[in-house]
Amino acid sequence: MGVNVSVLAIDAGNSKTDVALIGEDGTVLATARGGGFQPPVVGVEAALDVLAPLLGQALARSGRSVDGVEHVSACLANVDLPVEEAELTEALVRREWGRTVEVRNDTFAILRAGVDEPRGVAVVCGAGINCVGMVPDGRTARFPAIGRISGDWGGGSGLAEEAMWFASRAEDGRGEPTELARTLPAHFGLDSMYALIEALHLGRVGFERRHELTPVLFATAAAGDPVAGALVDRLAEEVVVMASVALGRLDLLDEEAPVVLGGSVLAARHPRLDGGIAELLAVRAPKAVVRVVTEPPVLGAALLGLDHMGAAAGVRERLRAQYS
Repeated sequence: MGVNVSVLAIDAGNSKTDVALIGEDGTVLATARGGGFQPPVVGVEAALDVLAPLLGQALARSGRSVDGVEHVSACLANVDLPVEEAELTEALVRREWGRTVEVRNDTFAILRAGVDEPRGVAVVCGAGINCVGMVPDGRTARFPAIGRISGDWGGGSGLAEEAMWFASRAEDGRGEPTELARTLPAHFGLDSMYALIEALHLGRVGFERRHELTPVLFATAAAGDPVAGALVDRLAEEVVVMASVALGRLDLLDEEAPVVLGGSVLAARHPRLDGGIAELLAVRAPKAVVRVVTEPPVLGAALLGLDHMGAAAGVRERLRAQYS
């Protein structure tokens, strides 16, 4: 049989899920990938049913049994509140996929993947926006991250909607002129915002394609459009506000601490956004050290699991080397 399984690491996002079986020496024994994890849409048990075949695949590839898994480290999308974490923890305990279980929001996986120890803050901007922080003594900082009702602004979907709002008002005269009124519909081969509104409303352009407008927004801003530029600048402000508040909650403002940036919008490295974040952080959190995470989030879930198991530094380093 060889090395025992120490951790079942799960990184379950909206669109895809990765699982990895990690040996007690930090070796990646097997991996599997599948679809998204959406308990608010399908329910908790049905969402976990999506994960079950992936565990089966990984176990089969590793030649091991679920009875040998010590700990489940599950970093899950759509698990934004502690009460949701508790519900998913109980559900996973009932599945008996490991002797112990720890459930976190998937943003913690991105943070842990980007730092050498469980210390720092991560801001993730993909379809939505979220921020979490942690320190080695177990304290965390987080936000509800439910959307506008919890005070959030930004994320790819939100940016696309903001861009359409300004473009629509520019075209019909209620707002100031902006090139977005031309560039947004042009992306879909349309000649006006009216045509785009109609296409979206009637379903000729699918709802899921709205996220395609976010890169158009950034390109329009880069070309010098002031309205688009102001939206990019506001996103930089939101990222810095979230990061600096989280740093403050963890007493990290006065010492050097990592701020990890992740998600498709931040990973795209838009110069205006990057520059705005750096400039504002220099004022609000001058000792913050910014980096964009490139490692897969499942690595972070696995590292969190090894942290829980009290693994030695060499074990964690061996694991990270396999994902570098």
